[in-house]
Amino acid sequence: MKAIRYAFYALVALIALAVLAIGIAVAVINPNDYKPQIEAAVEKQTNLDLILEGEIGWSFIPLGLELNQVEANLDGERLVALEQLVAQIDFWSLISMSPQVNTFLLSGLDAQLQVNEQGVGNWTRIMREEASQDQGSETAQTDTAPTADEVGSREPLNFNVESVEISNANVHYSDQTTGQSVALQDLNVTASNITLGSAFPLEISFRVETAQPQFAVDGSISAQFQANEALNQFAVSGLEAVFDMTGEPFGGKSVTAEMGGSLTANLETETASLSDFTASLANLRLGTDLDIQGFGNQAKLAGRVDIAEFSLKQLLSNLGQPAIETDDPDVLKRVAFTTKIGGEPGTAALSDLTITLDDTTFTGGGSYNLGTGGIVFDLNGDKLNADRYLPPASEDDSSSAGGSGETTETASAGQPESDLLPLETLRSLLMDVDFGLGELIVSNLTIKEITASTTAENGVLKVDEFSGKLYDGGFDANVTLDARSDNPKWRIRSDVTSVQTLPLLTDLAEVEMLSGAANLDATIDTTGNRVSTLRENARGKITFNLAEGQFRNMNLTRMACQGIAMVNQDQLTTTDWGTHTPFNDMRGTLTINGNTLTNNDLVAALAGMRLEGNGTVDLQQTELDYEVGLRIVGEIHRDNACRVTEYVENVVIPVECRGNFSEAPGKLCSFDGSRFRDTLKDIAANAARAKAKKEVDEAKQKAEEKVQEKIGEKLKGLFN
Repeated sequence: MKAIRYAFYALVALIALAVLAIGIAVAVINPNDYKPQIEAAVEKQTNLDLILEGEIGWSFIPLGLELNQVEANLDGERLVALEQLVAQIDFWSLISMSPQVNTFLLSGLDAQLQVNEQGVGNWTRIMREEASQDQGSETAQTDTAPTADEVGSREPLNFNVESVEISNANVHYSDQTTGQSVALQDLNVTASNITLGSAFPLEISFRVETAQPQFAVDGSISAQFQANEALNQFAVSGLEAVFDMTGEPFGGKSVTAEMGGSLTANLETETASLSDFTASLANLRLGTDLDIQGFGNQAKLAGRVDIAEFSLKQLLSNLGQPAIETDDPDVLKRVAFTTKIGGEPGTAALSDLTITLDDTTFTGGGSYNLGTGGIVFDLNGDKLNADRYLPPASEDDSSSAGGSGETTETASAGQPESDLLPLETLRSLLMDVDFGLGELIVSNLTIKEITASTTAENGVLKVDEFSGKLYDGGFDANVTLDARSDNPKWRIRSDVTSVQTLPLLTDLAEVEMLSGAANLDATIDTTGNRVSTLRENARGKITFNLAEGQFRNMNLTRMACQGIAMVNQDQLTTTDWGTHTPFNDMRGTLTINGNTLTNNDLVAALAGMRLEGNGTVDLQQTELDYEVGLRIVGEIHRDNACRVTEYVENVVIPVECRGNFSEAPGKLCSFDGSRFRDTLKDIAANAARAKAKKEVDEAKQKAEEKVQEKIGEKLKGLFN
């Protein structure tokens, strides 16, 4: 027992002597006397020119060091300057082998970081070349990565800090290769009673400015922060962060962003959570509760995300962005989003998904594969009027609608045509999306019961189904886009059944040229990624027929009667011809060759006539060039001048249809006098045949009369 007691006395004595020695050293030694040696040592080992202008002080209890007015220059330019640094450690905590930082104070830090035109940062030139090589070799020999056993065997860190304060710190960064400069100004950090395993208050404020673009943000963050002794568990609670931003990205306006809530993270178990987390930007508000199990592409997510209803137009205005001009000024004022998040590990699945866009509501769900990036979605909406979201029609648009024949390319002369699709993005897509919409109004067309199914993989996008109800009929189409090359290939197949053309054309283009139940079968192939290229390369065929229809605002019967009256050398007396021409079962085939549609087999059954036609349609110039023939097959009108005689039966009355689509139908088609000469030849041939037949009939009749006369004479003689 005496040995233990003596050992204890000896230990106490050694500690007392150490305390006494340190106290004497602090009282006797003046560190300012060693400034020249400290400066020389730094200049010997580095390229820095160290200047210690202020006083160096140190204290015993607490044990600390204080530096004032320190400056380090590099190549004649200031690299770092410091107004004051105070670091104090509780002396008795050293004696108890549990070091505790009493105070850490950093004030007036100013750092100048620069990248020259060669792309080299000035901080890389701090160490002398030979010193850095020696240091690198020593590091290579001595520094080895700790093993898992070593990491696991480390004792928890016992770290206690009474007060930390960083004030008025500034860091300036400039890059001569890009012209960019960034400044971190007025950085202030305060924390107190920092103990691992316990929460402590943390406050941060700063200002950041950039030159390209001109942008500034003033930020303030306050929270309760906590970290365990192993530094693998972290928690933040009571988070309140506010960022006031201004500059070019916001059109010079001031914008405020805020964050709040709580979050935790465990690096060992790879778990994290957000609780009552909120974020806002101007009038946009997001809220979420989210639990994460596993970091990386096998994470398992569970929680919710809500974006409260907001006005997109107001948001853009608040952010200083150009306004979205829409035909209906009241749209884009009610947007909202809400969903639950779950799914198997490696998949972020959305359920109970609801998207609100003004008066339209979309519901459904989907998933995103964290490993492959694959997207699966099933979304259904009730009713959407897309025309409300289009730009408002301008006076220029209405005046150009008169049909100048200009194409999109010529109307926008001087502006290069842009690509339709981002091919690189398409090649990376992996998705399977099903979409449904109860009613869609687009280009003034009303389409109902829309169903679409789209897949994308390895650069090939397929619309396997696109169908809907359209004006008492329906349509079904499928499209394949092969985007694996820079000249993508398109394959389009479409069927249209019993679609009423009159309301469709009226709603689409205010054209009342044609009515009837349309049936179409289209097969089109093309290549390219621009509208003009797609039209130029288009090849295919469209077969069509219209049942029980009318040519609107044109009377083909009157045109035919004009020709017949000329043959009959008579004048038409009818004044009420009507405005339409009914027909039955008009059909034909359109051959697509670039911008030109060619038809050579147009036929339709009209009252007393058979319509036959051929011609071309120029989509680029929106021009029609058609030759139509009205073959007379029966009585066509009650007007006596339009009586069908043997001279005009089966002849063709020519009609030409030429002009721009925008013109009135009555002006597009008219009697073709130049081709009527051929009709006259047919009429003359009919007349000649009729005359010959008449002469034959007359001769036959005379012969019969003579025979009958002779027979009568013989009979008289016989009875006499």
